[in-house]
Amino acid sequence: MLKNPTPKQIALFAALYICLVVSIVGGLLLGLEYLGTPNWVAYALVPLVVFLAAYWVTIYYLRKYIYRKIKLIYKTIHKHKRSPEEKTNSIDITSDIIGEVEKEVEEWAMTREAEINKHNAWADYRRKYIGDISHELKTPIFNIQGFLHTLLDGAMYDNEINHSFLKRAAKNVERLHTIVEDLSAISRLESGNLVLDTVSFDIKELTQEVFEDLEIKAAQKHVVLSFKEGADQSYRVRADVDSIRQVLTNLLHNSIKYGKGNGRTKVGFYDMDSNILIEVADNGIGIAPEHLDHVFDRFYRVDKSRSRAQGGSGLGLSIVKHIIDAHKQTINVRSANNLGSTFGFTLEKA
Repeated sequence: MLKNPTPKQIALFAALYICLVVSIVGGLLLGLEYLGTPNWVAYALVPLVVFLAAYWVTIYYLRKYIYRKIKLIYKTIHKHKRSPEEKTNSIDITSDIIGEVEKEVEEWAMTREAEINKHNAWADYRRKYIGDISHELKTPIFNIQGFLHTLLDGAMYDNEINHSFLKRAAKNVERLHTIVEDLSAISRLESGNLVLDTVSFDIKELTQEVFEDLEIKAAQKHVVLSFKEGADQSYRVRADVDSIRQVLTNLLHNSIKYGKGNGRTKVGFYDMDSNILIEVADNGIGIAPEHLDHVFDRFYRVDKSRSRAQGGSGLGLSIVKHIIDAHKQTINVRSANNLGSTFGFTLEKA
């Protein structure tokens, strides 16, 4: 017997067995009736008629039975209704119907499992994301509320206090504005609405411009911004200038913010055939190994108290990662406590 017979094969075997039994019985009956003189015409026609009848009856009921079962399965696993043509020609009796359906159900089950896992992951992410946003917004809002209520309770008439509290409230409003702007940027990047204006430009010239923009902040922290040895050569890359300016600004600003007094931040360029590797290295406080895998996560702060005191939204590195991903390039980080950090990203060579 076949391991996975088709309906046609099942009907064929059933008809043969029925035919064999009927033939033997019929032969015996005919032999007895004619006392050894068999009627060969009847003897030949009976098995043929029985065979054809048994075959088509078996095919009919198998087709009807299997189609009913398969229809129930397809109603369960398929999202769209099937056309009348598909329903009419749905059963091919020469194929391994059960095997094909089993394969489809297995594929459907694997797809469903992947969808459920993805849904659960996104649900966990949304819960965490909403919690992080609430936490980040709560602090400046609470501070602003406290300062304003203090002023309304009478401190507004004290010139020294009211000026100080208004400055603190304004600082927290700026922080709220930064968080909202960065959330908007993240939303655009994730939704794919960021349209890259890819052009050819000199990455060293752009880095020099960012150096000049951050010159005052670097001087306040006594951090020196410079190029690494061997970075005298200029490299032209293809990318969105404004987006890459934001990447460099965020990385350099972080190196200043978490750098040591009288520290340094150096930028290097490395030719990688079709790409250029840009590295931003500092000798600041560094990042512990357990935090390295999460530095590009939203609102992730290595040192929460110190990070919030330094300002920012906690979304800067996440935005950087999204921008580099949008360019179909890579970014990574190497770091050690009290030795500094090195962020490296690639861009297509022009």
